[in-house]
Amino acid sequence: MHKPCPPPDPDPRTPLLAVPAGACDCHFHIFGPAARFFYAARRSYTPPDASVEDYRRVMAALGLQRCVIVQPSVYGTDNTCTLDAMARLGPDCRGVAVIDETVSDTALYDMHQAGIRGVRFNVLYKGGVKISAVSAVAERIAPLGWHIQFLLDGRGLADLADDLGRLPVPIVIDHLGHAPAEIGVGHPGNQALLALVGEGGCWVKLSAAYRLSRRAPGYEDTAPLARALIEAAPERVVWGSDWPHPSVEGAMPNDGDLLDLLGVWTDDATVRHKILVDNPAVLYGFP
Repeated sequence: MHKPCPPPDPDPRTPLLAVPAGACDCHFHIFGPAARFFYAARRSYTPPDASVEDYRRVMAALGLQRCVIVQPSVYGTDNTCTLDAMARLGPDCRGVAVIDETVSDTALYDMHQAGIRGVRFNVLYKGGVKISAVSAVAERIAPLGWHIQFLLDGRGLADLADDLGRLPVPIVIDHLGHAPAEIGVGHPGNQALLALVGEGGCWVKLSAAYRLSRRAPGYEDTAPLARALIEAAPERVVWGSDWPHPSVEGAMPNDGDLLDLLGVWTDDATVRHKILVDNPAVLYGFP
């Protein structure tokens, strides 16, 4: 059964945080129109349409200039919707695709020219590529300078850290590690995440705090880990909205509130500039 998803908040609040020029949302999705871009039969949820035009309104409300679209699990390895959205959003947009080891060299080249800069492995939702393909995919994308992005349950990260650290490409961990905030910074999974980030070669997205927290709408229980990650490697963390918040549990977040969390997690404007502008430029190849 495919879980239906509610639409995002139609009125994103302008954040209180002063957003620097060139600020980037490093994690969002586009869905539909469903009549044109068909969802995979094997999927965990069915989202409502969330269009490029809808997302442009979010960018305008939040004061963002750049963005990184992430291929969602409901499309499997068919990146057509993502690539179409990237073309419409223009040169200030980059993308993260979903592929397997059978992808052709021509397809990889075309995706690179379109602005794809990474590959996502989603091991939490149906439609993702099996984790067993990671090594083969990493070998294929290494010459392009791409990275591999993981959506996983961070509580098990200590068991995966050595294997991830040996991949021949940078890695990016979604959503603050995607573990319940209540486990605390001292949990072995979070300690493994901090070690990976601190050693280099690993990046983390400061995104989707609402997925980890039991304390909406302020998500205060996510602050200790977010602050620890920023302190461990302020040059290897980026921010993402996770718009339009597919398969959300509980109240739908407002994107202005999510961006304002950065002001809670660090009061250093220079560090926030790194997170919103400098770090995305390095990771995704923005000029």
